[in-house]
Amino acid sequence: MRRPRPFRAIASVVVTAAVVLTVSLGGCASVEPGMGAADPHSIAERASAVGIAPELVYTTTVDGYSLAPQSVGPGADDGMSATWYNESTGAMVTIRTDRGELTAASCVETPLWDAPADPVTCTDEDGVWHRSGGGVDEYIAVRDDVLIQVTGMNNAPPAELLAAAKAVRVPSDAELELLFSDVPDVPAAPVERGDLPDTGDGAPVDPVGPGG
Repeated sequence: MRRPRPFRAIASVVVTAAVVLTVSLGGCASVEPGMGAADPHSIAERASAVGIAPELVYTTTVDGYSLAPQSVGPGADDGMSATWYNESTGAMVTIRTDRGELTAASCVETPLWDAPADPVTCTDEDGVWHRSGGGVDEYIAVRDDVLIQVTGMNNAPPAELLAAAKAVRVPSDAELELLFSDVPDVPAAPVERGDLPDTGDGAPVDPVGPGG
């Protein structure tokens, strides 16, 4: 597994999402777990528009938590990030996806998201990696050469992080729709400027005013 560039690159995004979630609970939503994965073409259509690789689109389910659609977006490289919020406790569970593999050796060598300076202990719990150190717990599930990291905020219990890690899966049609419900269907078009010449170095054209 690569050093956790995928796990540190979007810290500011998660913190921002946390603030948004705290003040805007109306944006949370939930959907019953789907019975089957959405069509790959449908996943690609929604994910590629925002720079997320279709094969890195995953979701999860945690009892008592609702997805905050405004938290869904690109992660490191072309991975994705999404956060679920427990309105009763204020706890949050975030998943981040990236390509890679995890071994016993690389697991302990990879710093924790919330405690990067502390030694890491790794154990296998029900088929997912439990990583702990410095009073912090996080989990990583591996699905088809995809790493799905599960972390918590606001005192999310380890048992709920484990439940989220065990439940990660490719979204169903309904789950896919919810995941991307707050994400534009198409990327924003670049803004065209009318003062850029077709020739030369491309510098803006500044009209000459009175007096030169």
